[in-house]
Amino acid sequence: MALNMKALLAMILVFVGCCSNVVFLELIIKIDPGAGNLITFSQFVFIALEGLIFTSKFFTVKPKIAFKDYVMLVVLFFGANVCNNYAFNFNIPMPLHMIFRSGSLMANMIMGIILLKKRYNLRQYSSVAMITVGIILCTLVSSGDVKDNTHPTLKVDTSFSDFFWWSVGIALLTIALLVTAYMGIYQEVIYKRYGKHPNEALFYTHMLPLPGFLIMASNIAQHWSIAVSSEAVAVAMPVPGVSWTLSFPLMLFYLLCNVVTQYICISSVYVLTTECASLTVTLVVTLRKFVSLLFSIIYFRNPFTLSHWLGTILVFFGTVLFADVLNQLWAAYQLRRKAEPQAVEYSRI
Repeated sequence: MALNMKALLAMILVFVGCCSNVVFLELIIKIDPGAGNLITFSQFVFIALEGLIFTSKFFTVKPKIAFKDYVMLVVLFFGANVCNNYAFNFNIPMPLHMIFRSGSLMANMIMGIILLKKRYNLRQYSSVAMITVGIILCTLVSSGDVKDNTHPTLKVDTSFSDFFWWSVGIALLTIALLVTAYMGIYQEVIYKRYGKHPNEALFYTHMLPLPGFLIMASNIAQHWSIAVSSEAVAVAMPVPGVSWTLSFPLMLFYLLCNVVTQYICISSVYVLTTECASLTVTLVVTLRKFVSLLFSIIYFRNPFTLSHWLGTILVFFGTVLFADVLNQLWAAYQLRRKAEPQAVEYSRI
């Protein structure tokens, strides 16, 4: 029962953490679309500090996985996160960003075929074809309405068109997708060798890349200035007998909420992968992405045409088909029906 409760709590936190994280991410992007590096850096610092205190206990706990095996994992993880968040700087709308990142199964299959010489069945090839067509359709439709979304204080004249920079953003998302897929394969190799240590992996994959942000220091400083100078929000502090109002920049508030919800999201997914079957993880993550997409379209009124909907349906149904959800659910139902008569007999005894 304890295991089931832990898995259930992880599922709830995946929805709460990941969905609210996307909301705060979009609120930040609405103010400053180029804040990707600032967001990534803030997330890494927060999660690294949490891991330093509670997981590593200030490096007094010896890691289970060898340091040399973390190096490649860290490079891949850092690169994928930077590419994903930095893509917003190149006219990429949030719905397209979410749909594109849902193509992880397609990227995993490509990497599996190239690196591991894997072979897949017709159902899996068909599902990946659906995902590919869906992403291409959404990308082509979005290419017809490309707008420069750079923050007014950072706009510069360039001989390249908005469409060119949008293409750079698509290239970044594609690179991130393939890097993430390769990282998944590398993680499998490490976990087979050392076993699963989710909290330790979470800490070291966020702590070790921190020096890499020195390369982006000027960019992070620019967008930190934008965050600090953003519209102020006032909050009344509940101090007994004292009338005290705290005022701070709205974008910094969104950034703090994004960082905290990112930690809740990623740590819950790590727990889910250790407590549940891959089918359950796939279902939860896929459904979470769909809910986030719906919220982004409805609440933020992002443009979404019939073609976008068709592409989205192809992506998510392709994901469900790849995981063979329907057959596995049916098999689980049949197994439960067979077990029910035995439960009745035991209760009579």
